[in-house]
Amino acid sequence: MQRLKKTVVMVGMMGAGKTAVGTAVARSLAVPFRDSDEEIVKAANRSIAEIFERDGEGFFRARETEVLARLLRGAPCILSTGGGAFLSDVNRSLIHDAGIAVWLRADLDLLWQRVRHKTTRPLLRTSNPRETLRQLYEARVPLYSKADVTVDSVADLSIDDMAAKVIAALKQRPDVLEGE
Repeated sequence: MQRLKKTVVMVGMMGAGKTAVGTAVARSLAVPFRDSDEEIVKAANRSIAEIFERDGEGFFRARETEVLARLLRGAPCILSTGGGAFLSDVNRSLIHDAGIAVWLRADLDLLWQRVRHKTTRPLLRTSNPRETLRQLYEARVPLYSKADVTVDSVADLSIDDMAAKVIAALKQRPDVLEGE
């Protein structure tokens, strides 16, 4: 049996598969799955879109950092984060010190295919959401590239196959998984 030694934090763009793949990784490793966005929604008793609208992105980002710090102090788990979480120096430091960041890298076309029909993405509520996504992508990729591990998303791989890719990458790290 494999034992997770530290929290694995899934980072990347909206639509990269952080929640779906993270859930499958957690199931495979028999550890809890947490979603920082869900934890923020629970604590605020409002949707992320409502938080952005009412309190602004700055307020949301502050809550995100609080939630990340709390979850990273807990038992090792698989933790999915919102697309913007890893952009913060503070959040990257928290993750680096207490966990391991796994970037699910997906190209812009794949991300667009996955998010274009979603109405739950406050940052894409613009007159040209694809262009907004491209701008976000170009701004964020240099920061995501600071993750400890990068796993490329492949459009035709199942969620379970992507989870297996993540676990294989984690096995290359003696500080993350132990046992067989």
